[in-house]
Amino acid sequence: MLRDEDRIFTNLYGFHDWGLEGARKRGAWDGTAALLAKGRDWIIDEMKKSGLRGRGGAGFPTGLKWSFMPKEVGARPHYLVVNADESEPGTCKDRDILRHDPHTLIEGCLIASFAMQAHAAYIYVRGEFYDEAARLKAAVKQAYDAGLLGDNACGSGWKMDVYVHRGAGAYICGEETALLESLEGKKGMPRLKPPFPAGAGLYGCPSTVNNVESIAVAPTILRRGAAWFAGIGRPNNTGTKVFCISGHVNKPCNVEEEMGIPLRELIEKHAGGVRGGWDNLLAVIPGGASVPLLPKSICDEVLMDFDSLRNVQSGLGTAAVIVMDKSTDVIKAIARLSYFYKHESCGQCTPCREGTGWMWRVMERMVKGEARLEEIDVLHDVTKQVEGHTICALGDAAAWPIQGLIRHFRPLMEERIAARQARRIAAE
Repeated sequence: MLRDEDRIFTNLYGFHDWGLEGARKRGAWDGTAALLAKGRDWIIDEMKKSGLRGRGGAGFPTGLKWSFMPKEVGARPHYLVVNADESEPGTCKDRDILRHDPHTLIEGCLIASFAMQAHAAYIYVRGEFYDEAARLKAAVKQAYDAGLLGDNACGSGWKMDVYVHRGAGAYICGEETALLESLEGKKGMPRLKPPFPAGAGLYGCPSTVNNVESIAVAPTILRRGAAWFAGIGRPNNTGTKVFCISGHVNKPCNVEEEMGIPLRELIEKHAGGVRGGWDNLLAVIPGGASVPLLPKSICDEVLMDFDSLRNVQSGLGTAAVIVMDKSTDVIKAIARLSYFYKHESCGQCTPCREGTGWMWRVMERMVKGEARLEEIDVLHDVTKQVEGHTICALGDAAAWPIQGLIRHFRPLMEERIAARQARRIAAE
């Protein structure tokens, strides 16, 4: 269990002042110019040594990602883009960072931008986060007024501007290249890669897109040292993580914990346990709606980190833990997610455009038991044809929940179909 002194987000619940004065009392903006004075190579090297992996879902090593930016600035300027388009169902960690601890993100923007030789950072905020965007803009103004941003940021000699951009509420804009398209004023549709953003990103210039949490933890890592962060959690799954626990628990919450904490311990210590007790647990979606669910038998022992969850054919994703007790119609729950992905598909790729609608319609029939037994295999086969055959991962996100349902709850699906057939025969 994480010690209080190791927590990075010390105002996650908004009990203290969100503004600059309060943030400084909690340690933000402390010696920032001295960190920049150590140089770009030192910053990137420390981030690599810390073992920080991207907190937006993919888990790509953050320091390595920063190092992909060109070493020299040519005719095209460099940009940092922060992904605050938090639209994954069950996920609300970035929202609380924007709302209660915005200066951790702004200071992180300065440090990350300096490391990548970018003079501008764009924070792309989900359209529905109106109050959060207003709070972030107010915090950015405070930073400018205090000389922490601007022509001579923190007295370091580095020119730094931060812009807050509100999206229009599209899930697809959480994908980094669709976000860049939207930021440029175009329709949010993913780009083909390569070229990758580090080569040609925002306005065709070298860019890095990072999640809010990934950027916000950087100042604390650099202040306390890579070895401190790497000493928390498990090898290749280091540091702290903000987990969002929702669903059938007694106390839904956001909590910062160490990577690799057992799922059962996370739920029982911080969320008051499963409604009706642990034995009433049916399944858990461990990393946001796009990762496959896990039945209780796996939840008993599984650890909450990238590698442990991948080993049980799921994923940490955004670490949004959605708990379902035995009152849940799990087939209906997955059908509801299928509708979400059908609705949010940008329609660019045929497997996703056609497949998400087809999968949802079949899932609706599965809910009522109106399908045939052999259609379960057909449904699984179609998810495999969608998965891995689209420009971005939305096709995968639509396929994986259904695959998880079939993997772990196939007998329930077969039972519902058989019961429907038996009622029909009896009626005849």
